[in-house]
Amino acid sequence: MQNPLELNFTNNEDVKYGMLRVVDIPMEMATNAPWFNQTLTTVNEAVIRLGIFEGDFPWHKHDDQDEFFLVLEGKITLDVEGREAVVLHQHEGFTVPKGTVHRPRSPQRSVVLMVEKVGVVALGD
Repeated sequence: MQNPLELNFTNNEDVKYGMLRVVDIPMEMATNAPWFNQTLTTVNEAVIRLGIFEGDFPWHKHDDQDEFFLVLEGKITLDVEGREAVVLHQHEGFTVPKGTVHRPRSPQRSVVLMVEKVGVVALGD
């Protein structure tokens, strides 16, 4: 398992755009390096986060939270414990149920929109 510090993992939990503001996804995509995570806004009890992936993220799980992945650019593989890996291409999405051990991998720089419950811990519980 790769150490998150080896990934130069950046996790910004502050809400960057909030409500009643245009979310500038192309700017976020252009100005951030892999293993970057930014909360863009909140919707009810969920956070909408933008992630830039490249390489393997550590195996982890979220005990009380489902996690939705939508690939905006590139492709990712979601390894899910006890199942065959799922490959997501641009504009494809997948929900990992709470309590499920998983990890995203990406052979090249990929941009992913994630929807998770407020308070999510990116590295899992």
